[in-house]
Amino acid sequence: MSEIAGKLFTWVNTRLPIANTFERHLSKHPVPSKVNFWYLFGALAAVTLIIQIVTGIWLIMPYSNTEEQAFSSIEYIMRDVDYGWVIRYMHTTGASLFFAVVYLHMFRGMMYGSYQKPRELIWLGGWVTYVLLCAEGFTGYVLPWGQMSFWAAQVIISLLGSIPLVGEDLATWVRGDYLISGITLSRLFAFHVVLLPIMLIAVVFFHILALHEIGSNNPDGIDIKKHVDEDGVPLDSKPFYPYDITHDVYALGVFLLFFCAIVFFFPGGGGYILETVNFEPANPLSTPEHIVPSWYYTPYYAMLRAVDFSLFGLTAKFLGFVTMAAGIAIFAALPWLDRSPVKSIRYKGIYSKIFLTGFVISFFVLGYLGLVPPTEIKNILAKVFTIIYFSYFLLMPIYTRIEKCKPVPERVPA
Repeated sequence: MSEIAGKLFTWVNTRLPIANTFERHLSKHPVPSKVNFWYLFGALAAVTLIIQIVTGIWLIMPYSNTEEQAFSSIEYIMRDVDYGWVIRYMHTTGASLFFAVVYLHMFRGMMYGSYQKPRELIWLGGWVTYVLLCAEGFTGYVLPWGQMSFWAAQVIISLLGSIPLVGEDLATWVRGDYLISGITLSRLFAFHVVLLPIMLIAVVFFHILALHEIGSNNPDGIDIKKHVDEDGVPLDSKPFYPYDITHDVYALGVFLLFFCAIVFFFPGGGGYILETVNFEPANPLSTPEHIVPSWYYTPYYAMLRAVDFSLFGLTAKFLGFVTMAAGIAIFAALPWLDRSPVKSIRYKGIYSKIFLTGFVISFFVLGYLGLVPPTEIKNILAKVFTIIYFSYFLLMPIYTRIEKCKPVPERVPA
């Protein structure tokens, strides 16, 4: 039996290089020898994506994407479908944790300069993944057709209407109607379960492919390919299997424990994962007292609300929309904004450390301000921290050029 299996594998492998692909991208793929826990979040993001796809496929089956039955079909899943509540809580928890690990993964790249040459396309692939993830999260948020789902769609799609000349036509095209209706739900359902997942999987595939071609960065920002052995393997590297995968498996175990703890004991997340208002069916005639998006969008929502003035004939609504979109889009420019001769924050000057710290603080403060009802003081704070947020990016060509950096060692320190 084993001989037949061996011959079958040989026959397949000569026509489809399974073994060579496995060795190149997994078992013998060289990874930096000195990495820390920040390098675990990329693998956790991939695992979370798989969880979302699997649970999402299952949820599609009993879900009804009609205006009349969407909300009741969610109730049906939660109450009558065997283990439906578990699958839905896994999906909603996975959405929040997906964004959490992606934000941590992006922050690691910003700390260690993983966007610098020759990794520009790796960074752009990650950025496109994040943009698609934002779109996927929004379309999925609307599908339960609860109160907050309906009004979130109303607010976000109405932003498109603020675009001069083409805005109203664009908003009508997205809605499929002059008002948010069942056709809007059907369109967002199609985006959520067909178009965006296909695009997301494709971009993640190319992101990983580019990563394995160029190689992963390390906390010191040193190019390990400069020093190789006689076989061309970097001296400051180790094979992914069995060394690096053991760290990933351990991290996955801890992550799944945390994941399950939320699913079984804290599925609502105190209103941050599942909003209480969204347990009410959508009512176009009743506006919620405080419309707020999911926590992972709140920094940009605070930017949107911070712009409360018109300028050059452009409405405050449009300027807020541009500011919010720019807050996401500006990440794509990082490889060309950073003029530092070194990659890692370990060797960059004091200015880079101050501005990165300011960026992190502004992101958290804006996230909080986007969650709470606006007041005059909070609106002023939102303006201040929006400026700090953008200062990290827009002033980067200046402070990275003038600061004094530490010398970078030739080899990864022992």
